[in-house]
Amino acid sequence: MKGIIFNMSGKEIYIHDTVIHSWIIVILLSIFAIYVGNKAKKVKPKDRPKGILNIVEMVVEGIRSLVKSTMGEDKMKFAPYIMTLAFFLVVANLFGLLGLTPPTSDYNVTFALAIITFVLTQYYGLKSKGLKGYIKGFFEPVFFLFPLNIIGELANPVSLSFRLFGNILSGVIIMGLLYNALGFVAPVITPIFHSYFDIFSGLIQTFIFMMLTMVFVSMAMDD
Repeated sequence: MKGIIFNMSGKEIYIHDTVIHSWIIVILLSIFAIYVGNKAKKVKPKDRPKGILNIVEMVVEGIRSLVKSTMGEDKMKFAPYIMTLAFFLVVANLFGLLGLTPPTSDYNVTFALAIITFVLTQYYGLKSKGLKGYIKGFFEPVFFLFPLNIIGELANPVSLSFRLFGNILSGVIIMGLLYNALGFVAPVITPIFHSYFDIFSGLIQTFIFMMLTMVFVSMAMDD
């Protein structure tokens, strides 16, 4: 088993490596954000951004454009969350390239992210429609579909989390099997599989999770 095991008050406590990797990613991204923020404060408004600031600006503008086209200009307040989600998922999904277990291969991590989306969906749906409109939405288009609408709403975080978890975990399992089967020639053959399971699949799953989050929240707010 991977992770950390320590004793506390006579009880054995086990912390899975995906939890440790999640915290490492959070710390690294926090340091990166502070670094970029400090550099941005030193740049004059009329100066053209260079180096890392230029790349970050392109990413920010791309995410803002995606949020605007998907959710509408009136929902740009969600852009910071979507960008944070994108950075975390990209780094987490690419962790396999370092020989480490991607945090998103743990269902606890993906389900936690899906729960955040679910809470945002319900909160802003209730806030934008009011209690009456929110409850009324579960009885549309016809009242007897109420049970199905409830089930569908509860199924969203489950499907969202399983989609990300399943794709990343399958890549981890397949790569593990390849390394065991190929032995010493694995470093020569496996890079092409890493490019698909870690890079291509990781980026695609990040985009899908972002898009579904935006769609769910936007649909809950709109009539």
